[in-house]
Amino acid sequence: PERALSAVNVSVNIASVSTTLLGISVSKKAAFSAGYVENISGAEAKLTLLLELEEDLISALDFSYFSTFAESNPLFYNSQGDQVEFLNSLRVYGVNTIRLRLWVNPNENVSSLQGVKEFSTLLKSLGFRIWITPHFSDTWAHPGQQILPSEWQPFGFDELKQELYSHISEIMTEIEPEYIQIGNEINTGILFPHGDIINNPNQFLELINQGVSAVRSLSSTTKIILHFAGYEASQWFYNLVVEVDYDVIGISYYPKWHGKSLEELESQLSNLSENFGKEILIAETAYPFTLGWNDWTNNIVGLEEHLILPDYPATPEGQRNFIRDLKTVVLGVSGGVGFCYWGAELIAWDGENSENGSVWENQALFDFNNVELPVLQLSLIHI
Repeated sequence: PERALSAVNVSVNIASVSTTLLGISVSKKAAFSAGYVENISGAEAKLTLLLELEEDLISALDFSYFSTFAESNPLFYNSQGDQVEFLNSLRVYGVNTIRLRLWVNPNENVSSLQGVKEFSTLLKSLGFRIWITPHFSDTWAHPGQQILPSEWQPFGFDELKQELYSHISEIMTEIEPEYIQIGNEINTGILFPHGDIINNPNQFLELINQGVSAVRSLSSTTKIILHFAGYEASQWFYNLVVEVDYDVIGISYYPKWHGKSLEELESQLSNLSENFGKEILIAETAYPFTLGWNDWTNNIVGLEEHLILPDYPATPEGQRNFIRDLKTVVLGVSGGVGFCYWGAELIAWDGENSENGSVWENQALFDFNNVELPVLQLSLIHI
């Protein structure tokens, strides 16, 4: 049931995980889900509320391309037209975690261990938590491809396991993340052909367990995420890894690829939570604020058939409402701890005439004039 907590004037859905906050028992998950807190007097009280709500919940953005777009020195603005510093503006809205992709030997410094380490150091100094996503590849890893890093290709299976252990150990030692995935969208496995989940399921599990062992040997606090794209066959996947020592179920949810029913998503997340007893989050999501474009690079989402209509049109309000309702879904699930917005920074950084620029500028969190969009106010709470 919904009730008003007059001392902080919050209307929330009372859920589990309650805490005493400013003298009132209020659910962290509920306040996060409600998306706003009004009429709190005093900056100290507001900060106290924000920190309490942050403690257990993940309000994350993935902007692994930050160093690339930052080279063009774009300027960003708040909704009042005032210039803001990009990273600080995210912190103001309650973003508490940054997710970063890591490749083994990429062609450029983007997503290299050194590059990610340097950026993580900066982010930590600003108060962000770090969530690392090792792809175990020199390029993108996802259900359609899990390509061995070039330097690992000569290895037999036992050598590959040791190299994986060493790779994750180095990540843990150099970056010390609060969260780490064992692979990215590993529906079909990792490190093909050795870890092909269909043809070599036992080897897949050995590799996953090797990665887990590397994390556990160096940290008792870093949470391990196993990441699956979509929810179709997710029950089968998490049953396969039921003996693995991990902490969080991470699900990608993009309507273009993973279905257009938040009700079905909620049902699937509830089943995962009930069946496996893990924390659960949306590891990747995004939604367009327009179907237009701001450069000559084709966008990945650009048609009405990619949307959930009529509920969520490609408008700033449609984008905001989609994230609001998605957040409500995941935090309404037992064990639901948050979400991550992918590609938050992917404005058209290479100029309006670029044919090799952003494929995502219509799903970024700043519009084509680099003005923050309403969806940012839903990152954690609106103070």
